[in-house]
Amino acid sequence: MSALTTTSDGFLLHGEPFRILSGALHYFRVHPEQWGDRLRKARLMGLNTVETYVPWNLHQPDPGGPLVLDGILDLPRFLRLAGAEGLRVLLRPGPFICAEWDGGGLPAWLTADREIRPRSADPRFTGAVDRYLDLLLPPLLPHFAAAGGPVVAVQVENEYGAYGTDTAYLEHLAGALRARGVEELLFTCDQTDPAHQAAGSLPGVLATATFGSRVEESLRRLRAHRSEGPLMCAEFWIGWFDHWGGPHHVRDAADAAADLDRLLAAGASVNVYMFHGGTNFGLTSGADHHHAYTPTVTSYDYDAPLTECGDPGPKYHAFREVIARHAGVPDEPVPGPSPKLAPVEVELDRRAPLLPYAAASVPPVRGDDPLPLHALGQASGLVLYRTAVPATGAGLLHFTGGIGDRAQVFVDGGPAGVLERERHEETLPVRIARPGAVLEVLVENMGGVNYGPHIGDPKGLLGPVEFDGTVLRGWDCHALPAADPGAVPFAPADPGASAVPAFHRGTFEVAAPADAFLSLPGWSKGLAWVNGFALGRYWNRGPQRTLYVPAPVLRSGANDLVLLELHGTRAARAHLTDTPDLGPVKV
Repeated sequence: MSALTTTSDGFLLHGEPFRILSGALHYFRVHPEQWGDRLRKARLMGLNTVETYVPWNLHQPDPGGPLVLDGILDLPRFLRLAGAEGLRVLLRPGPFICAEWDGGGLPAWLTADREIRPRSADPRFTGAVDRYLDLLLPPLLPHFAAAGGPVVAVQVENEYGAYGTDTAYLEHLAGALRARGVEELLFTCDQTDPAHQAAGSLPGVLATATFGSRVEESLRRLRAHRSEGPLMCAEFWIGWFDHWGGPHHVRDAADAAADLDRLLAAGASVNVYMFHGGTNFGLTSGADHHHAYTPTVTSYDYDAPLTECGDPGPKYHAFREVIARHAGVPDEPVPGPSPKLAPVEVELDRRAPLLPYAAASVPPVRGDDPLPLHALGQASGLVLYRTAVPATGAGLLHFTGGIGDRAQVFVDGGPAGVLERERHEETLPVRIARPGAVLEVLVENMGGVNYGPHIGDPKGLLGPVEFDGTVLRGWDCHALPAADPGAVPFAPADPGASAVPAFHRGTFEVAAPADAFLSLPGWSKGLAWVNGFALGRYWNRGPQRTLYVPAPVLRSGANDLVLLELHGTRAARAHLTDTPDLGPVKV
């Protein structure tokens, strides 16, 4: 029997009245050594529950491989820590999560099969989901409330009403959870549009809503869909996320707190999205595709009550005051900001050019035409394509199938131009000086679309390439996963400017680890690692201008910084600062 049950207008936990005061905190966006700190700060703000998605694509990167449950993916440990802090947990296992996450959490190995209909009752899709749940649920069930753990509710899918109308699919998911031992309360989550609520909910399953404003109207619409039962906003949007090339979004703390006050005054339960956003470490950020492809930045700060580095911000204090009026808050001091690293300058004095390294170290897959990323057995990262051009003279390169998502073109090692999916670019004028000139195309996967019909769109070069109408044949395809660059053969380099794609490495000293922010003035675009930990993408397009460096990534004494710079740098120096810069603000 579920520990959390519903009445005509609220919740009971073990038979006692209970209002869910939750905040979203994604374990996979936070360094695991900082989970305890973030959970404690959730409790001190007055929350009694935390919510997290579960990203299928990280936990099962290979279709026949084992479930990954270690490091930043050690979900059982996260649940234990939440329970130890006295917090309940709302678990949202998907299979689709959106979350501005690469592919919406659906594995690339699954969505690469374009005959499979994702998020539907297609047995090829539900069969894969069932096999995933067979692996996921056994190590989690000891942490469910039925076994004395903190998980009190489990979500069925995620905002499905905005995507489809396949009720049989939702029924399959609910049944799959029950058949595998989930006794806890099940719920769905959709926007308050009546069509979304109708398509995304199930009889006997709690229907909740998502919204960030117009509280009274939104609650009325939810009540119109379900005449009785708890009112709950399962995603109360108090900030927003950013795209490369756009503004940094913030929301006034007083405005958000006023809406939270209205929500609680109406007797509703809430999950603040996000309580703590964290970071899209490595290559995990997703993308939107409405009229054009727009990739998401590395930071997932979300203008949340707890900032990206875990400091209480203006919303933290404002929300705590609101919660105190409606439910009370712990009589304990509010934590202050974490220690920050004193500014450090890093000289990156070792270098390894990327294109020769990729061609020599990664065995090619040969294709008559260039092969997409998934055909090379890779989900993310970069691909280097190489062929010879038999003709000479000025002409037009045409990428007939488009690119996914950003292509840098080189002729005999010299840069010839850049094509971007988000700008719908497929042609490039080039000059070929000699017969047999080497054409190289470096393609970066900027993140899988996480919402809508473009989920699973392929990456890399997506069709034949023509030069002045003649198809170029015979391609070497080198997949570059952009994992830990520890094997890169660095050599001493001049500390000045570099105009070619290259790995750059430098060392710096730290007296004691503390949170820091990596600033890269003069650099263009690429990836950053500290001590082998992938911080994520940087790009001078902005808005984000610094990358968060969690304190546990650093060590006392010598530390290692590696950048994969895809264009060039004016001066091979970087800076660790004590202040984040997420860019110009859009309120």
